[in-house]
Amino acid sequence: MRLRVLVHNVRGLRGGPGAVGRVVDRFAPDLLLLNETGARRRLRELTRGAGLEVASDPPSPSRRRVRNAVLVRPPWRIVRRRMLRFEGSTRWYPRGALIASVGRSGYRLWAVSVHLGLRPEERRRHAEQLSDALRGLDGPVVIGGDLNETSDRPAAAFLSERFWDAWLLGGDAAGETYPSEDPTARIDYLFVSEGVRVERVLVPADGEARQVSDHLPVVAELQLPEPG
Repeated sequence: MRLRVLVHNVRGLRGGPGAVGRVVDRFAPDLLLLNETGARRRLRELTRGAGLEVASDPPSPSRRRVRNAVLVRPPWRIVRRRMLRFEGSTRWYPRGALIASVGRSGYRLWAVSVHLGLRPEERRRHAEQLSDALRGLDGPVVIGGDLNETSDRPAAAFLSERFWDAWLLGGDAAGETYPSEDPTARIDYLFVSEGVRVERVLVPADGEARQVSDHLPVVAELQLPEPG
């Protein structure tokens, strides 16, 4: 089963749901792993306009929302979801990972949207918490998000030891994603578990992709293993 994935920090959807929707329409991903999704209203506008189903942090009057989301295009659907809130992240900008089981006609996989913090010491701790939460999951795992660091730094290296860095398997050119106007650093990633084949990964850098966010998207073509 072929799966197209788009990973993108959409910067609060400040470029507008319509602009992000045009990028989505252009690449027609089956699965989207988004960070900094902004206000719920804007996220709803994006999902309605693009015909997507979304899993995001549920509302709560007592805490701020972790703004990661997993979105799927039919016939894929969200089966269940869980928000992992990282311990020790700031109260005003909580960090975490949205973990969703998604499926279609006999296929199941775990889709994870993660956004790590700005401090190096917390990023490594949070990468460890994420790895612990994913240990023992049954089926393929796909992890995407903004790690706020390059591949030689501790958190990215930690995840690369436990999952495959898709860019290293199928990347086209250098892969820098930040800042979008003149990218010099690869800080947005897609990781896959054993058995998921990476066919191609690209970072589109045309004008529209540059305008919607300060991060460029990562687009990947994957091949999922056949169900056992």
